[in-house]
This record gives sequence, structure tokens and C-alpha cells, in this order.
Amino acid sequence: MGEVVNLNRVRKRTARAQAEKEAEANRAKFGRTKTERTIEDARARRQEALLDQHHLDQGDAS
Repeated sequence: MGEVVNLNRVRKRTARAQAEKEAEANRAKFGRTKTERTIEDARARRQEALLDQHHLDQGDAS
């Protein structure tokens, strides 16, 4: 015969697991310090500037 399962406990357990996954995602998304955000923005701007420097001018090719 099968095991008796309390459905309320199962629902609560799955709700807690889902909440923990959401909390972990929010910590990764919003859990950065101002310094980390500033450094990341500076890196992104530098990367974009380096990429823009390698573009060829299309107007002179004609």
C-alpha cells in the first residue's frame, strides 16, 4: 500500500522551494553594491568604445 501524504505539507514545501528559487534570483539581480554596478557599467562602456573603434567607414568605400 502507498504512503500517506499530507497534501498541506507538500504544498507548503513546494511553495517554500519556489520562494527560495525566486529569492536567489532576486539576490543575483539586485544584490550588487553600488561599486560593483559602477565597475560593471564602466567595463561595458569601455567594451563598447573598443568595439566602435574597429568599425570601418562605409562612406569612403564607394
